[in-house]
Amino acid sequence: MTRPNVALLADRGIVAVTGDDAAKLLQGIITNDMDLLATQPAIHAALLMPQGKILFEFIVARASSGYLVDIARSQTGDFIKRLTLYKLRAKVDIRDASADYRVIALWGRPAQSHGEMRGSISFVDPRLPALGSRIIAEAALAEDGMAATSGARASLADYDAHRIALGIPELGKDYASATTFAHEANLDSLKSVSFSKGCFIGQEVASRMEHRGTARTRTVIVEADGPLASSSVITAGEAQIGTVGSTAGLRALALVRLDRAEEAGQKGQQVTAGGIPLDIHRPGYLKPVTATATS
Repeated sequence: MTRPNVALLADRGIVAVTGDDAAKLLQGIITNDMDLLATQPAIHAALLMPQGKILFEFIVARASSGYLVDIARSQTGDFIKRLTLYKLRAKVDIRDASADYRVIALWGRPAQSHGEMRGSISFVDPRLPALGSRIIAEAALAEDGMAATSGARASLADYDAHRIALGIPELGKDYASATTFAHEANLDSLKSVSFSKGCFIGQEVASRMEHRGTARTRTVIVEADGPLASSSVITAGEAQIGTVGSTAGLRALALVRLDRAEEAGQKGQQVTAGGIPLDIHRPGYLKPVTATATS
């Protein structure tokens, strides 16, 4: 039987959010519904600007003492500052717990266990089950946790290749903070946004894009005959229609105006990045495009 792959995600940090008002604070500002954590161990969510663009994206996992937020390590400081800004007088403690925990990815086979284990929390990735499982392990026990999976050791690059093949974008790798709407990062299709829970920061813009179907730019998988460079401009004819994000060999993720790409196909124009012809593939989980307007 094929062994699963297991990798330490060294680029991920952990922010601990605890206290009597922790759930209330997060519920009022993030895109997903904290009430879901009553029946599942983790949710994926984002914190938006009032204008609807993504400032942070992360996984919130239920822990015995509150919540652990699995977020890009480079963003932990800014995320803590932002939560502190919204905290006001709420009974919430927010701290960088990155030194206390390690984030591990397990994929290739279903996870062997879920929920709280010795020194760790394990759960199927809430964005897409095909991504595999995630383990937030106490730092001192992380090596034991990786060994307990009986997985073949893999690298962060291996995990990114797996993520890219499934079409799952990550902030900092496929788009920058404060530049991309939730729908453009496919968060509506990754169960990362609740359109029924009520208000959150940027909710008006996200809801309008959802109900009007105005998301024309999406994160897609692109494949080429040669290596692709991250940040390369994607063109169709003379028009710029997208940007390459993270890459893995001949495959990459990219933010692309799908309506413009479709127009190029109808006109017989080749879509390229850095002069290299591209094939565009919509991730299997992505909702159908409903908008037809162009600008």
